[in-house]
Amino acid sequence: MSAPLRVERRDGVAILTLDRAEHGNAIDVAMADALLATALDCAGDPTVRAVILTGAGAMFCAGGDVAAFAAAGDAAPALMHRLTAPLHAAITRLAHMDAPLVTAINGAAAGAGFGLAMLGDIALAARSAKFATAYGAIGLTPDAGTTWLLPRLVGLRHAQRLALAGERIDAEEAARIGLVTRVVDDADLMGEAMTVAQRLARSSRTALRTTRDLLWSSSDTGLETHLAREADAIASAAGRPDGREGIAAFVEKRRPVFA
Repeated sequence: MSAPLRVERRDGVAILTLDRAEHGNAIDVAMADALLATALDCAGDPTVRAVILTGAGAMFCAGGDVAAFAAAGDAAPALMHRLTAPLHAAITRLAHMDAPLVTAINGAAAGAGFGLAMLGDIALAARSAKFATAYGAIGLTPDAGTTWLLPRLVGLRHAQRLALAGERIDAEEAARIGLVTRVVDDADLMGEAMTVAQRLARSSRTALRTTRDLLWSSSDTGLETHLAREADAIASAAGRPDGREGIAAFVEKRRPVFA
């Protein structure tokens, strides 16, 4: 049996490919476990300076493996816990690791795949990509961070029509409402994702980590508290080797070389 997640490392970038193309890259327990193990590995490896998440074949991710849910019968609730535990732990690690995340959404993203697509700090959608929460159609509720991320990205009204009414949208509308960063021609998607990831990989890993944390926490804190966090963060950054190198490079009119 082939691995459900392919991992390639290139020039400081880890490329994670959901690899159950014959099942629409639907997430089963094996894939959730593999995603968590790989997220932990990337988070703990200082040579990984950016991560790309994409899917094999024509779909990004169809969501959870509904066929497995049906086969589980009365054990479906236990299976849901077994699946979401590693999946949600992986999402947490991908969101808070030092390396920034680029999602390259190569096709349809539904259910948990919808949540994974949104997770990217930079989310690039192929022109052919489609987006749907899809849970209501099978009598289930969202997971994979969907109800946390969606209103923060697109606002409550768009979140309600997507999550409650189950509207399906294309890549252009996804970019228009802020669900993804931008749309890329299908043939150019991975090349553009690699270009973006390599640009991020050349940046200060510690500065990007702190910036990610500040952005993630911004909607949960008051202005004064957040200003204090920003002040502490920039003061700390100025004292680190990357901060000193960045300041020196700016003054000397050269590209910085971060550790």
